[in-house]
Amino acid sequence: VQLQASGGGLVQPGGSLRLSCVASGRILSIMTAGWYRQAPGKQRELVATITSGGSTNYADSVKGRFTISRDDAKSTVSLQMDSLKPEDTAVYYCKLERAGWRNYWGQGTLVTVSS
Repeated sequence: VQLQASGGGLVQPGGSLRLSCVASGRILSIMTAGWYRQAPGKQRELVATITSGGSTNYADSVKGRFTISRDDAKSTVSLQMDSLKPEDTAVYYCKLERAGWRNYWGQGTLVTVSS
């Protein structure tokens, strides 16, 4: 299984970006998908997850601003990020997980929020 993340870039505070993660291997539909981020000098942290049934979970810092979604037919997990803040600057990683299986990570995409 390979995960290909895209959509990062430079955006001004208050702006929006949409990240996408495409999974190979046609396993997305049975996996919990998530986005994580790692800022310089900090540990990787959870941003949002979505289960195979569509239940979502968000870090408090992004609630109300970020929206995670999935399209199993297109093997794609997306993260819509609105009202971006400088503290959202990080490398964003997608992850697939399922109990009893190994975790799968994408290569990361850099999001920079700066004026």
